[in-house]
Amino acid sequence: VQLQASGGGLVQAGGSLRLSCTASVRPSGRRFMGWFRQAPGKEREFVAVCNWSSGNTYYADSVKGRFTISRDKAENTVYLQMNSLKHEDTAVYYCAADDRLILSRIRYAQDYDYWGQGTQVTVSS
Repeated sequence: VQLQASGGGLVQAGGSLRLSCTASVRPSGRRFMGWFRQAPGKEREFVAVCNWSSGNTYYADSVKGRFTISRDKAENTVYLQMNSLKHEDTAVYYCAADDRLILSRIRYAQDYDYWGQGTQVTVSS
């Protein structure tokens, strides 16, 4: 399975961006698909994830109320709408997916089997 992420860029604080991640294989057995991010010198951290079958969504506290994750089953794609962006949202954003993950592990990057190439998001203050 290959994940192709896109949509990053440079935006001013308070602005918006939308990231997309498309899977090369229809995720019929997919459990979770979502986003992590990694700022320079920091660990990769959980941002948001979507249960592929139910559509239930889960967010890091730092982005709750500002970011929205959604999925389009027909397009094998998950989106991350990012509003009210802050300078501290600056990072490389990675798409991730897994077919076996359980809910209690969705925030742990090491538990995901599939990763996209990363897309840079830079928020100027």
